[in-house]
Amino acid sequence: MHSLPEPVRRLAAWCVVALLVTGVAAVGIWLCVTFRTVVTPVLLALLGTALLGPLHRRLVAMKVQRSLAAGLTCTAVVAVVGGATYIVVAALIDNGEQIVTSLRRAADDLTRHFGAAGTSLDDLAGNARELLGKFGGTAASGVISGLSVVGEVIAMAVLALFLVFFFLRDSGRALAGLRSLVPRGGADHAEAMARRAFGAVEGFMRGTTFIALIDALLITAGLLVLRVPGAVGLGALVFVGAYIPYLGAFLSGAVAVLVALADRGVAIALWAVGVVLAVQLIEGHLLQPMIQSRTVQMHPAVVMLAITAGASLAGILGMLLAVPLTAAAFGVAGELRKLYAAGGAA
Repeated sequence: MHSLPEPVRRLAAWCVVALLVTGVAAVGIWLCVTFRTVVTPVLLALLGTALLGPLHRRLVAMKVQRSLAAGLTCTAVVAVVGGATYIVVAALIDNGEQIVTSLRRAADDLTRHFGAAGTSLDDLAGNARELLGKFGGTAASGVISGLSVVGEVIAMAVLALFLVFFFLRDSGRALAGLRSLVPRGGADHAEAMARRAFGAVEGFMRGTTFIALIDALLITAGLLVLRVPGAVGLGALVFVGAYIPYLGAFLSGAVAVLVALADRGVAIALWAVGVVLAVQLIEGHLLQPMIQSRTVQMHPAVVMLAITAGASLAGILGMLLAVPLTAAAFGVAGELRKLYAAGGAA
């Protein structure tokens, strides 16, 4: 080994480090996927804590006892989420049939335009009914599996809410526990990295929520002006989709354009495209730099790769969690870079 040139030895050392880091990361991801019913509520609770932390700190600053402040914060989020869910569900119920009809009409128009024979929605529905009659047992088992998934999601949501309460109440104890687990010389650095990672997640959640609200309001207003059916429901879809950067906005905007094309014609659909593009330009060139550039500094290519990796690992949930987790990793990496730069200067 000593007979090798110095550059080759350095390259070999870095390859060993890369293999070790990759192996540890692979084992960590495998454990998270295996124990996803436990890991998922913890991750969702961390995101909820990052979003609700400022409200809890404000209540504590007003001399409200920490447990009571955490309880009030969780109660407030349940009320807000419940109210928003009711509004969204009511809007989708009121306008859902109209949206589905418009999408059906758009699909039929596109099918006729491209000359595809035998692929209309009626044919697909007939084939689906035939398959359902042949494989009724499989369909029934699928329904049962779907119900079990819904029950699992509800259980994880309830667990995440309780975890948010404890994370808010015992955040100081968590830092003390982290410091006790780390050797004395690295406790300050570990706390700095934890604060940097959580700050990145907190900035992402607050910024994304604010941007999603503005996008939804602007697109809803534009669709209302264009008299596109189901504008409120489509605006709610835009708000939810904004939590998946780039891809969510594209999909929700595409649905809005298809509804406009089916119900109001090509001219109004082009105006709807203009509205969606204008909102995306405002988001990309004004809102993103002003709101998130100070806390989450990631290139769009990195964001897209993170979303793709999250989708391949955990589906929609992975897409939702990929960007904040990547932001936390970038925060830790930035703190490490600062630490080693300070060490080199010393």
